[in-house]
Amino acid sequence: MDSYLMAEPYLLSMHTRGYHKELRNVNGLEAEHLITVAKGTGRIQINSSFWFERKEQKVHPSQGHINKQYFSSTLPFNPYEGKHISRICGFPFHAKKIAIPSAEAQQIAPTVAKPQESSQTESPKPSEQKPIETTQTQPMPRHGKWVRTADAACLTGRCLHFLPSLFVVLPVSLSFYRYLRCYEEAAVVPPNVALAVRRSPGFWEFFKVNADDLAVDAISDKDYLKLKETIYDENWASDENALELDFGAFDFSSRRLTLSSSIGNGVDFISKFMASKTSGDLEHSKPLLEYLLALNHLGENLMINETLNTFPKLQEALIVADVYLSALPKDTPFQNFEKKFKDWGFEKGWGDNAERVRETMTILSEIFQAPDPTKMESFFRRLPNLFKIVIFSVHGYFGQADVLGLPDTGGQVVYILDQVKALEEELLLRIKQQGLSVKPQILVVTRLIPDAQGTKCSQEIEPVHNTAHSHILRVPFMTDKGVLQQWDATAKVLGHLECKPDLILGNYTDGNLVASLMANKLGVTLGTIAHALEKTKYEDSDIKWKELDPKYHFSCQFTADIIAMNSADFIITSTYQEIAGSKNRPGQYESHMAFTMPGLSRVVSGINVFDPKFNIAAPGAEQEVYFPFTEKNKRFTSFHPGIEELLYSKDDTSEHIGFLEDRKKPIIFSMARLDTVKNISGLTEWYGKNKRLRNLANLVVVAGFFDPSKSKDREEIAEINKMHALIQKYQLKGQIRWIAAQTDRYRNGELYRCIADTKGAFVQPALYEAFGLTVIEAMNCGLPTFATNQGGPAEIIVDGVSGFHVDPNNGDESSNKIADFFEKCKADADYWNRTSQAGLKRIYECYTWKIYANKVLNMGSLYGFWKQLNNEQKKAKQRYLQMFYNLQFRNLFIFHRGFKHASIRMIIVCRENGLEQQMQLASPEDAYTSCPHSSWFFLFLSLSIVIYAAMKYYGFFK
Repeated sequence: MDSYLMAEPYLLSMHTRGYHKELRNVNGLEAEHLITVAKGTGRIQINSSFWFERKEQKVHPSQGHINKQYFSSTLPFNPYEGKHISRICGFPFHAKKIAIPSAEAQQIAPTVAKPQESSQTESPKPSEQKPIETTQTQPMPRHGKWVRTADAACLTGRCLHFLPSLFVVLPVSLSFYRYLRCYEEAAVVPPNVALAVRRSPGFWEFFKVNADDLAVDAISDKDYLKLKETIYDENWASDENALELDFGAFDFSSRRLTLSSSIGNGVDFISKFMASKTSGDLEHSKPLLEYLLALNHLGENLMINETLNTFPKLQEALIVADVYLSALPKDTPFQNFEKKFKDWGFEKGWGDNAERVRETMTILSEIFQAPDPTKMESFFRRLPNLFKIVIFSVHGYFGQADVLGLPDTGGQVVYILDQVKALEEELLLRIKQQGLSVKPQILVVTRLIPDAQGTKCSQEIEPVHNTAHSHILRVPFMTDKGVLQQWDATAKVLGHLECKPDLILGNYTDGNLVASLMANKLGVTLGTIAHALEKTKYEDSDIKWKELDPKYHFSCQFTADIIAMNSADFIITSTYQEIAGSKNRPGQYESHMAFTMPGLSRVVSGINVFDPKFNIAAPGAEQEVYFPFTEKNKRFTSFHPGIEELLYSKDDTSEHIGFLEDRKKPIIFSMARLDTVKNISGLTEWYGKNKRLRNLANLVVVAGFFDPSKSKDREEIAEINKMHALIQKYQLKGQIRWIAAQTDRYRNGELYRCIADTKGAFVQPALYEAFGLTVIEAMNCGLPTFATNQGGPAEIIVDGVSGFHVDPNNGDESSNKIADFFEKCKADADYWNRTSQAGLKRIYECYTWKIYANKVLNMGSLYGFWKQLNNEQKKAKQRYLQMFYNLQFRNLFIFHRGFKHASIRMIIVCRENGLEQQMQLASPEDAYTSCPHSSWFFLFLSLSIVIYAAMKYYGFFK
């Protein structure tokens, strides 16, 4: 008697000779409706849910506990079909062992070298199925290799896949089976199956199973990547000189978070670490003292001067100052006692009045006496160390009007403009509280476009609207001699600011790369914001980069991303899922932990999601634009006639088609780009198929064009045609209004509120959404919101409390959930209002630009000191990055028009005089062989830096 693993919720797949059986009374456990071997189909099929009931008979310890289980289907893989990649289906998994007699196993699964084509005969009815009598089981070994039995199926984690040489691959050790249940990917390289196992977010392990001798071995991430490379480029996989990148080698002495649940809490972690390193003795307090002594603005000392150049002197002065301040009225201006403080060694920056100064000094004294992470974070929030900020947003047309919808131009412009306003407002508040008269400066650096298409993108300097000290600086990419081979905005930035910035923030791949280069050049604290990393959007985009490069330039994007990630002092994300995903889906950054691009580079350690540089700071929606519909005195009533026409006119125009027959119905509203991922067509189909929902509400969508001839995007054209087909198929005329994309934010804000006036709801049905800014906008306006459970919106909304989650892969369930909401609203007149208020409460607690700006400036302040504490390690890693950039990245670009390899510092499309010139990737061979000895040189220098860093760390140079 041999055993195998039974898993749910997947289809057991195997080739047979046409038998069909139903198994009962398996290994002393009662089974009902268990397995049917479909006659002639070549598959073992699970007909229905089943359960096991433990009998009095003693069960072998290795069988574990049996629970109720449910089955569904999956796709098999076969190691004898050739090399390929297999992935999970994404369902929850629980596996239990079932024993099957060897004789019956031989009947069910005869030996075959390769699977044969099976017929498509229907499965027999349950009444036709006959039970199999089982024999007594043999004792199973407790340790050793997987048990080998007759030819049949093999369980490898979440999917049960076909292995003709194995009936059961049974890990006798239950601990190993627990690993298998978490596998994310399998690389099949006959006779081996390599498994990438993700036990929880951020934790990955790799195993190799040999189908011939059933040996199971743990392997390194490097070995797994090489097996994976074998499928696509065997020569690269076997090349001992292939370029490998190991950024983790520089983090051997770094502290890391250890729990998946802690990922993204970088500020909390470093606050605790810095507090533990700062105590009431000279040696531990010296770094903080040196940092305070270095604080200045344009050469003028802040906080303390050289009079207080030792820890005892500072401690004594703080005591004297506290006694003095306790006798003053709380609102006494700092100027009244500034001279006395200067004599004691104190400078401006402690506060604007006696109360504020005393609070700041008390916090510092407590840090020295009894370090506390909360006090450490509070103290750095009060420090006068941020006055000038540079923000990079390079791609697209960056302007404040008439740019949305132009090439590469969308929500990122709105995000950054709102970000700038919030940061300036917070800076002004902090500077006032610090008692300084400094004027902050924020500079958004982008490209200058001579052919600006009616926008101000050809204007070098432009003030940011509704700010006093923020500007857009545009630097040209092209001169009379053509596209610049070396674009460097440093001189322009320094000329405008008249000094180095205190903080640099990058946005998107190109902006992050440029920001990292400038921050390294100037020695400035760097924060990066990816917004949406491309690697997770396209399956196998790393391993298949050669196929996709002509269209997407992934070799440059992924290389630039990995440089920026490792250069950053801190990384800002909008959600936890952006970093580490969810239980069943890896995060965007997590996918960069280890990956390979055969022929270019093998990244064995790219980024560690447990690095404390990761932080979550979700953006908000501008309160002046997106505010509750109940605030009647603030409403933009001038838009009402236009919105009335937009929603209810019965005539088709260039701006809208379709009409709403029954105006009394509430409106289901959605607004997004018209592409596959945003799933607007999916929402339309949900609505069309659900008669109950159609009777309860109308549907209004704002998305793209409805004339395919106006679009140049193939995906959008396909979606436009699909929308028209759905409207015709479900006869939606009179129930749907399709409005072309809208770019006026103020009118869009009022449009949300007008939908709320109808007691409608907003639906965001995306297949995946990194964050979901429209969800924030709708909730800000008081509109009850349904949003995808795939991505950021699942964190924004508390399901059933502040809104509702919908499953984009289950349209029937989602449409019924929306219909249930409107039925409840009809039955309970106050239900809609309660949901609206709960959504607003959630926004005010977590998702405002004020909260965002406070978090980002706290990061800028804390990580500036953190950078100083890790200065030697940071320098070593930066040298490694510089070598990688110069030896590899700079050779990835050539120009369309005959330019040779150029050291362009970003991925960009330049429009000059109406002519679009796009950087083109070199061929993989050119990129890799541009320097014949580059790999050996890179390896030698990398090793030298690692040895130098280790010797420096362990004090060999003392």
